[in-house]
Amino acid sequence: MAEKRTRLDIIGDMLESIINKGGHIKQTHLMYKSILSHRQMREYLEELVEKDLVHVNKSRYEYIIITDRGREFFHKLIEMREFEKAFGL
Repeated sequence: MAEKRTRLDIIGDMLESIINKGGHIKQTHLMYKSILSHRQMREYLEELVEKDLVHVNKSRYEYIIITDRGREFFHKLIEMREFEKAFGL
């Protein structure tokens, strides 16, 4: 049985999805790529916006755009995961 994702895993998945789409993504695509319900995605997105990891650009379509701070956070998260694996944690 697969382990449940942690809060940090979900945030990492969301940021990775945005980066993989060129730094911006529509909300629906983020929801599907991050494997979240609409309610869950909105809750996490609200927190990411508050922490300045992403911002929402409301033009013709609503895009979520990763900020420089969000990119930095994602890269540090990757480093932490590699560190854990290196020590077998």
